[in-house]
Amino acid sequence: MADKPFHCRLITPQARVFDGSVSYASVPLWDGKMGFMAGTGAIVGRLGAGELRIEFIDRYEAGVKVEESGRKQWFVESGFVQNVNNELTILATKAEEIEALDAAQAQKELDEAVGKSSKIATEMDRITEDRNRARAKLALARAK
Repeated sequence: MADKPFHCRLITPQARVFDGSVSYASVPLWDGKMGFMAGTGAIVGRLGAGELRIEFIDRYEAGVKVEESGRKQWFVESGFVQNVNNELTILATKAEEIEALDAAQAQKELDEAVGKSSKIATEMDRITEDRNRARAKLALARAK
């Protein structure tokens, strides 16, 4: 089943980052990761901060290779995901290629977020999200 392609789009407010056929997508939802393949049931979910990974397979038409296997990865944060009829659409507020992440910058963001505190619950929730986003970005930057 993972060798059957389906359509995937990654869109930010600034640009259509990716639009093409994939064999698998691992998407960070706000409450954990979810994998998508052709035939995955319909879902609408809230996007979390973390690694979006899409994988390709060799694709042939009339015996000629038209698409090479491989993968692409981005750090995405907040937004929504919709999967309907083998069409996966990811609307993210931000998407950065993993290769472009800077571990030193991510560490700086984490240090700043850890240094903040508040007695106001809603503000502390935002600070916690900032910390989690920085931790995820730092882990991906170090792993590349």
